[in-house]
Formats: sequence, structure tokens, C-alpha cells
Amino acid sequence: MSVRSRLTAIGLLTLPLLLGATAPLAHPATVAAPALDNGLAKTPQMGFNNWNATHCRAEFNESMVKGIADLFVNKGLKAAGYQYVNLDDCWALPQRDSAGNLVPDPVRFPNGIKAVADYVHSKGLKFGLYSSAGSKTCDTNGFPGGLGHEKADAKLWASWGVDYLKYDNCNNEGVDAKQRYTAMHDALAATGRPILYSLCEWGENKPWTWAKDVGNSWRTTGDISDNWGSMLSIFKQNVGLAPYAGPGHWNDPDMLEVGNGGMTDTEYRSHFSLWSIMAAPLLIGSDIRKATPATMEILTNKEVIAVDQDRLGAQGQEISNASGLHVISKPLSGGDRAVALFNETAAPATISTTAAKVGLPQAGGYTVRDLWTHTTRETAGTIGAVVPPHGTVLLRVGNDRNWPQYPPAVRTGIEFPVAYPGAPVLAEPGKAAKLSTVAVNDGAANATNARVQLTAPQGWTVQPQSATSTPKLAPGKELRTQWALTPPAGTKPGTYSLAVRTSYQPQSSTSDYQLAVAVVAPQPGGTSGLGDDQWISADNGWGPVERNTSNGEQGAGDGHPMKIGGVSYAKGLGVHAPSTVEYYLGGRCTSVRSTVGLDDEANGNGSVSFEVWADGRKVADSGVLRAGSGGKALTADLTGASLLRLVVTDGGDGNTYDHADWAGAELTCS
Repeated sequence: MSVRSRLTAIGLLTLPLLLGATAPLAHPATVAAPALDNGLAKTPQMGFNNWNATHCRAEFNESMVKGIADLFVNKGLKAAGYQYVNLDDCWALPQRDSAGNLVPDPVRFPNGIKAVADYVHSKGLKFGLYSSAGSKTCDTNGFPGGLGHEKADAKLWASWGVDYLKYDNCNNEGVDAKQRYTAMHDALAATGRPILYSLCEWGENKPWTWAKDVGNSWRTTGDISDNWGSMLSIFKQNVGLAPYAGPGHWNDPDMLEVGNGGMTDTEYRSHFSLWSIMAAPLLIGSDIRKATPATMEILTNKEVIAVDQDRLGAQGQEISNASGLHVISKPLSGGDRAVALFNETAAPATISTTAAKVGLPQAGGYTVRDLWTHTTRETAGTIGAVVPPHGTVLLRVGNDRNWPQYPPAVRTGIEFPVAYPGAPVLAEPGKAAKLSTVAVNDGAANATNARVQLTAPQGWTVQPQSATSTPKLAPGKELRTQWALTPPAGTKPGTYSLAVRTSYQPQSSTSDYQLAVAVVAPQPGGTSGLGDDQWISADNGWGPVERNTSNGEQGAGDGHPMKIGGVSYAKGLGVHAPSTVEYYLGGRCTSVRSTVGLDDEANGNGSVSFEVWADGRKVADSGVLRAGSGGKALTADLTGASLLRLVVTDGGDGNTYDHADWAGAELTCS
């Protein structure tokens, strides 16, 4: 459910005070529950939730849910381990019946919820439902919540055959979170039916410190959005909570966005890899009726799923993080380690660690299984890869005594000059760029007859400037080749792919790498509005970056005229923290200026900070701006800079309601 669209719903928390009430609504006291032992979620739950794909639209109905169950079987999701078909908000009527019971919407579910659950069960799957630990649910229509109705609701759900409850946090009337969530725990237990209990408390009361005794999983963050900035922010909040997870009780960083279209396939593979190594619930949040082959390939990768579902039940721990380059290690049953090499930056990077650092005992060699390319190599102890921007290499590493039978691990990459460390890879039409390909042997044995080949888009000029082969690539040695690369004049701005392959013996082995290059054009001369100018990239914490309107909600184009402190602006950028918008300047621009602040559409909520970066240097900072502070003028000198980054952070208190405006933003160039 949408935390940010809950302005109306959460506003109801203050209703008793506005009406003159002196205390929250009455709610029965509960006794502390014993440690949860319902026998469920011994590995993280896997399934589907409709919210991100359908919200409350009319297509969310009985036919759609049954169709999802059919697709679980027909598309191999059930075989891959997905079990739960879960309904989110809007399944009920807005009012309970005369007996106080919840009533399924007869238009959406003409045969009732039990009929849907029975159909799901007939496919060998399990069925889940949604409610909120408040007087109403989170949708702005305000469907009935479970607060004060826990026993009756749990009994009704059990009679329908519900196997899973997602219990949200809206309209909670100020009642203590432990009290509200424990009340439903007790009610579910009293039914005698095993119902997986998923707390959707958004991490507000640090549920990882207490919810192990109450539920099978607990949300650790606000809602995810289908973009890189949101996914990255949530990963960073969740990755440090490894000590609190284990069989039957899991940290939940929210649903998967894989396939919803707001990220690249590389970013979706990172998303899926990181959720799996963090032992997170894997709940598909995209419309699998429309899933592409690439989406299904990600969602059904059994080798990656096996990392998430490993019976040891350990959440991976981050063992290094330097300049946006992460190494996460997860112990697996049987003694292997899963290792994620994650590059959050916009430039390719070599990330490496060792078998000892990830927790493996000393050995003469190790096997390294790449869980996305499905290839196995041997290494003398170095675990590394050249990782593309926003990419993740996920490996399974072991000290299998049969390691000598595999080819040596050769990592291949492209070193492309960038404006500053971590900057995106850029090329201008008609201008030659110098780059290098590098192949390094991390194995214990020789790689022989090694040869490298670089491939560019049709029409581009690619010329080697040094040797492209070697008869022997010894352990620890590299084959480095210099190249000249030129996109033809007139190439349209956009993202293009370079591919490098190193082939070697034994076993006709190959090592492949792809690099995305952004072809860019300079900004126009004079003064222009950044809401109209072409950006290189735009990441946003909630929905897309909007041109010349406010951020609005999650959909594209749903913003409003920008207004800060009652002052309207016709031009600019509407964003939501965390946000980064990047422009190519090519050294031709001198300054940027804007009025910055929280948009009035946030209704007095939120806090943010605006930053201007030029070639990796912060050149302006608004400081923390809170609701009601109005607009603030922000200017920065960009003389000589190649790249401009406009950054909005969450002000240090989470990113709920952080609707931020770069109002009247203008760029001056020669």
C-alpha cells in the first residue's frame, strides 16, 4: 500500500482530538504473546500481491485472481517455489454488515472470498488477504480495518481458508503498535488455522526488535516504488538488520518491482539478487499476465531463489561498502557462501573480495558459480568481477575438492574514461574515445590462447590499438587492450551497449561483459529551463521525475502546478526524495539557479535537503527544509563542469511525503 497516498487516511489519527476527545479510541488490552511458533515461513515466503500492478482499479477482481493462480502453474512460478496468491486492499465493501462482519465486494468477488480461496487451493497454492491494524485500511476510500474486530475477523478469514494475512498500519488511532499487532496475533492463533502473519508496520516502531514474538515477517521500511532510487534506499535500510532475521521471522523490505517497467533489466536483476541474499520475502508485485520473457527469467531463476530459500535461514551481511561498491556474504547450508558484488554507482567498477573474507576456510582452490550466467569456474581465492553500473554479480562460492576440473575464473571488463569516479559513461557523436578492455585470471591454473573481442553498435568505429590475444594468461596476470571508439556523427542521444568477450582454453571458455554508454549532446546556449532540457538520467523515490509540474503520486504525468508556500511556478522539476537528476554540460555552462522547497501538495508534511553537484563536487546545499518553510533561492557556479547532478535527500527522517520542487530551475550556458 502507498504510504505517500495516505494523507487522508493517516489524517484520521487526529480526528478524536479535533472532535474534543481526550484519549484514543478504546481498545482491549492484550497480554504479551509467547514467541511465535506457528510452523510457517521457515524460509522467506514467496508469492504474489496485486497492489503494485492493479491498486484498486476495476480489473482487481475474482477473474483476475484466478487467472494469476493459473499463471503460477502455467508459467513455472509454482515450480520455482512461489506459493501465495495474495489480495491487497479494496476487496471488501466500505461497511461491515449488521453483525459486524466484513463483506466481500459483490461486484469484484460475486462468489465470495471463500470461492476464490478454494480455487487457489485447487491449484496446490495458498491464499492471502489484507487488512489494517486500524479503524480503516490505507486506501483513500477507507475500507474497514481490524482494530477492535480482531477475533471476529480472524475467525471469518479462517473459515474462508485464508493462509496469509498482510496487516497494514493506517488509521491506527494512536494505539500502541505492539498492542495492535499482538491482538491480531492472538486472534489468528485462536482460530487453530496456520495463517502466515505479515506485519506491514513500515518500520516505524523498529519491529525487528520485538515482532519476532508476534509475526512471521515485518516491514522494515516505507513502501517501495518502481525506480532505482527507491529500491536502493530500501536496500540500505534493510541490509543492516541481518541479526534479527531467521527461520519463521524475516525482515521484509517490501514487494518486488521486477517487471513493472521503471527500471532496467540490469537493475531488476540487482533488485532480485539483493532481496534474495537478504533472505527477504519474494512477493511478485508486477502484473505477470503481461510479463516479458526477461521478467520471467529473473523471477524464475531457481539458483538465485535457492539463495533466498536456503534452509540455514541466514540473512546476508554486508562485509564491505566503499564508494558505492558493496560486498554482501550469506552463509549457506552445506558450507558454501553466497556473495553479492553490487555496484550502486553510474560507472562500471571492479569489485573484489577473498574467500577468507566471506567466511570460507583456507583451501588450494574454490569453485565460483555465477548464478545469472549459470557458469562455474575455479579461483585461487580472489572473488571478483567487473560489475556494470547499477549491476550485481551474484555468486555461490565453495571449497569443493573437485575445483581443479573447472576452467580458471577470468573476469573481463571495460575501463572507460569518466568525468570523475562513479560518473556515468558518456560519448559524444563524432568524437573518438580511448578505452581499455581488461581480462584478469583469478584462477589457480593458466588460461591459454586468450583472445578479446570488442563489439559496438552498427556504424560505430572500433579499432584496437594494442594486442588482443596472448598464448598464456597466467594466474594473477591480465590481458589489457587499448581501443579507439567513435560513435558516428549524428548519433541520437540515448543509451547504447558495448560488449566484450574473452575466449580462452580449457573447455572453450568465455568471459563476457556488457557496458551501457550514454551518447549525449551539449545543452543549448543561453538560458534554458531544466524542466524542458534533456537529462541523462532521473531517479526518484516515488513515481517518476515530472517536468514542469509537481511530483504528484506514483503514476507518470499525475503532478500538479508547482506551488511552494502558496507561490506558483510554471516551470521546473517535480521530484520526491531520494532523487537524482543528471545533465550533461560538456564544460559549456556557467550557472544554475532555482527556488527549492516542499510542494504544497504534501499538506504540511515532509522534510528534504537540496544539493547541486558539479563533476562529483557539491557546490550548493539548501540545508534541511521542512514543511512550511517556503521557497529558498539556490544558485551554483558550474564553470568548466561536464556533469550536473541535482540531488534531493530525505532530510534524515525517512522519505514519506517528501514532494520536492526545483521550481523555476534554469541553466545558463555559453
